[in-house]
Amino acid sequence: MRKPVFTIALTIINAAVFLILSFIGMTEDASFMAGHGAMYVPYVLEQGEYYRIFTSMFLHFGFQHLMNNMVMLLAIGYTLENELGRVKFLLLYLLSGIGGTCVSMYQDIYMNEYAVAAGASGAVFGLIGATLYVAVRNHGRVGRVSGKGLMFMAAVSLYYGYTSGGVDNFAHIGGMVSGILLAALLYRKQKSEFSHNPRL
Repeated sequence: MRKPVFTIALTIINAAVFLILSFIGMTEDASFMAGHGAMYVPYVLEQGEYYRIFTSMFLHFGFQHLMNNMVMLLAIGYTLENELGRVKFLLLYLLSGIGGTCVSMYQDIYMNEYAVAAGASGAVFGLIGATLYVAVRNHGRVGRVSGKGLMFMAAVSLYYGYTSGGVDNFAHIGGMVSGILLAALLYRKQKSEFSHNPRL
């Protein structure tokens, strides 16, 4: 199994960004985070700061928020990156994060309620969705991870989001759906090395 280079790199980048911001301000302060690239819909629509759709994926509100996402990224990315391949894995992670942010933006606009948002959870839920898709294609398993285990993890994560305050559930759902759709486009089932012309 190859080393999951992008999984490790993304974890390091997220942690480095958090440490840098922690040294210069309060990462749990919404105004501070908005001033450093977090998602805030009025800034995007009124000031054209579309880069926030991307940069918000690498910002986290406090250490626990960072740890929750990075543990999930490492746990799932280690297996999924080997299944998809490095470039496809990175593409899926980034596009799932963007997809989750866009769904969250749409919800904010629809409800006319705007909050500062940040975090890698849309991208991480994209990995969960993609792994579920790969598990279905591989009869219930992805490496050492079972499809049932992933479904339980996803259900618990979504339930936790809906029963807790300050959680961007639409980013989670948008990320997961994006991950499933992207996996359907990017994933090609690997052939077994024993599947060709067996000898009896």
